[in-house]
Amino acid sequence: MYSFRNDYSEGAHPSVLKALCETNLEQTCGYGLDPRCMAAADLVRNLCAAPNAAIHFLVGGTQANLVIIDALLRPYEAVIAAHTGHVNVHETGAIEATGHKVCTALSNDGKLTPALVESVLSAHSSEHMVLPRVVYISDTTEIGTLYTKAELTALRRCCDAHDLLLFLDGARLGSALTSPENDLTLPDLFALTDVFTIGGTKNGALFGEALVLRTPCAHFRWHMKQRGAVLAKGRLLGIQFQALLENGLYFEIARHANDMAFRLRDGIAALGFPFPVASPSNQQFPVLPNAAVAALQAKGYEFEIDHAVDDAHTCIRLVTSWATPQDAVDAFLKDLAAC
Repeated sequence: MYSFRNDYSEGAHPSVLKALCETNLEQTCGYGLDPRCMAAADLVRNLCAAPNAAIHFLVGGTQANLVIIDALLRPYEAVIAAHTGHVNVHETGAIEATGHKVCTALSNDGKLTPALVESVLSAHSSEHMVLPRVVYISDTTEIGTLYTKAELTALRRCCDAHDLLLFLDGARLGSALTSPENDLTLPDLFALTDVFTIGGTKNGALFGEALVLRTPCAHFRWHMKQRGAVLAKGRLLGIQFQALLENGLYFEIARHANDMAFRLRDGIAALGFPFPVASPSNQQFPVLPNAAVAALQAKGYEFEIDHAVDDAHTCIRLVTSWATPQDAVDAFLKDLAAC
């Protein structure tokens, strides 16, 4: 009846499609060097209060993660990530395929702390092991949790103390920044990280991620080209980010995704079902009886199975998007109650 499997099941927000259609016959230079990409980059700089930031547009999240991490690291250097981090569990070994190891720390809430970072550093103490250099975090995390400004500031201090680079994967940054529990801004992210991404694919774009670099990375476009990340019709990325960012649409639709997730969360909680981790974002992880999971699937609902809790219960993942209608949420809750 409705898919809560992810936040990119739909195509693009109508305003994005309209902008693409209206500019379809424009002739521009290629490879992201066109006026549309330049204007979109200026929008990002203005929103981040970062007039000198290097802005690059890439097609997808895994591609962006792969290119920036490989560009920042020497051959013997490695990445630190939470064990749930996207680069560790959902990118088919893309980072390792470049020759860089992902060193993980067990995290109950999907977030890294200075103590976790330092535990990885202490375990890699000689030239016989890889040298951790980049700290990878995501906001929201893969289990829907958020970083606070205090937590990100503490990580920044830790990275400075140990000469590490801090990279924030913002594939779901729209959901993070519009969460009622968030206290971070785009200028904060620019000030506290070395590089971060603003995800478009999961928030209204057909495809695309904006990469914001504070720390210089020599010949970054060469890295992009070598990894197949320079789109010939690069204006397609710039046009989409223009449409999403110039009038606040990006944040408006991310807020809608959160609102629908909270409606799901509150309705499921009212029925007495627990959530192992409190998520203030558009991903929710309720624990349901296996019989209820099967009944919902039989009715046509789609969602990810996160993990088995015990022989009789399963934790599922429900994800809402910019396009999720309230009646789909209400129908799900009604059918869950009937189960």
